Amino acid sequence: MVDRPFVLLSVATSIDGYIDDSSPQRLLLSNSEDFDRVDQVRSEADAILIGGNTLRSDNPRLLVYSDKRREERIAAGKPEYPLKVTISASGDLDRDLKFWHFGDKKVVYTTDAAAPKLRESLDGLADVVSTGPSVDFGALLEDLATRGVKRLMVEGGSSIHTQFLSQGLADEVHIAVAPLLVGDAAAPRFVQPAQFPGGSTRRMKLIEAQPVGDVVLLRYAPKESSDV
Repeated sequence: MVDRPFVLLSVATSIDGYIDDSSPQRLLLSNSEDFDRVDQVRSEADAILIGGNTLRSDNPRLLVYSDKRREERIAAGKPEYPLKVTISASGDLDRDLKFWHFGDKKVVYTTDAAAPKLRESLDGLADVVSTGPSVDFGALLEDLATRGVKRLMVEGGSSIHTQFLSQGLADEVHIAVAPLLVGDAAAPRFVQPAQFPGGSTRRMKLIEAQPVGDVVLLRYAPKESSDV
């Protein structure tokens, strides 16, 4: 069995746990210092994953932006940019999205039903991999390992973070807590309702708590329990 990559979930939330509001514009929760920190974490990853819903709503390029960090990757024998990964059970991903036209290689994980549509619509832009009748996150990680991915950074959205955590597949979580209150019942939260390993009384191990400007970075190891 192929060793799976180390999986790091990265998210910015409001104090009340939201990752956005319900307005048409994306809510910027991080500050400039934290955006730079995220760029550093991206540069250390072999692959960056984002869900299809977030891809459609935010239309990100998902790059390492620092010239110096990209140069350091090349000097270390790595590609200039990490592999870009997305997930789509529906197969509804437009080939005009910025994601496909910046950076280096891309791969999409999908279902048997949606794979033919994606292979046609994304021909020449990305590898399309079906994991069966539904998206199998374990199979996804094993396939990434065969592509040389040892460290995977997951940047959302909510349903993707929920799947990795509920299936016990996340090794580390970075939560940047912004000094904002959203209070919008229609807005997305970090995770959705699910059965998480250990239930509501299990305490994760805190690795670090660090101020980043007016944001606080919390690093947790979800597979380890707190000694408290």
